[in-house]
Amino acid sequence: MAVPPGARLTAPVTAVVLSWNGREDTLACLESLAAATYPRLSVVVVDNASTDGAPGAVAGEFPDVRLIALDENRGFAGGVDVGLTAALEDGADSVLLLNNDATVEPGFLEPLVTAAAADGVGAACAQILDAATGRVWYAGATYDPRRGHQGRHTGYGLPPLPPETAPYETDRACGGAMLIPRSALERVGPLETELFAYAEDVEWSLRARAAGLRIVVVPASVVHHRVSASSGGASSPDSLYYALRNGLVVAERAAPLGRLGTARRRAEAAAAFVAQALRSRTPLEGLRAVLAGMGDARRLELGPRRR
Repeated sequence: MAVPPGARLTAPVTAVVLSWNGREDTLACLESLAAATYPRLSVVVVDNASTDGAPGAVAGEFPDVRLIALDENRGFAGGVDVGLTAALEDGADSVLLLNNDATVEPGFLEPLVTAAAADGVGAACAQILDAATGRVWYAGATYDPRRGHQGRHTGYGLPPLPPETAPYETDRACGGAMLIPRSALERVGPLETELFAYAEDVEWSLRARAAGLRIVVVPASVVHHRVSASSGGASSPDSLYYALRNGLVVAERAAPLGRLGTARRRAEAAAAFVAQALRSRTPLEGLRAVLAGMGDARRLELGPRRR
């Protein structure tokens, strides 16, 4: 991918960090951002009605951070979209979406800004390492909406890619650490709030690619991530519910398959998530979450999970 010679490494960037009852994670994330070497980085924290004292801690320890405390939990998409609006209103040239349970390497942002400045790039994604293992969690991902389950990310569990690895295209972005140019946001729009949590980045990637934009992975940008900490872990009941429900909804919108094809896709998804639930710490609750997710996907009941 050609990098433009005039890539503006001093253009203003705003990081949007969503917080929900993850006070210590959020503080660690902000501390890492404070050590970033990029010269024009500002931060917006959107708090989704936390009850653990996170807003007060953020205000007290990071007074330069813009804090937006919501009075209700709007989910990942709803909370992030509040931050996107604030960032654009403040004049950001690009907006970084960063999970609050992630920490960044000091020089992580410069490679993202350079990559995002190339023609036709809709989002530049960091190489995300599992904080527990130091191995790849996300370095791109394939996506075929005709399937009911997409499997693991590209390179999952492998050693980190060398920083000299050139940026490359991928099917879908990861909202855990992705830089979106203002022009792409204005062209594609924000995240879809009805999904509430999970698969918003997949849905956004589909819209971006339909608009003729590319999604790229930038291995020189390294972020460490405590996987699914905000939802209780990758196999927690909530993670299983939202990932299954939203995955099916997004896939069925993108690739209608008719009655038989839809049944096959749903069966594939159910089998994959049942297997994941059975391997979880709370298999019975996990199975209930899978059933609920399947039912709500069929009924197109979106938004927060109904208990």
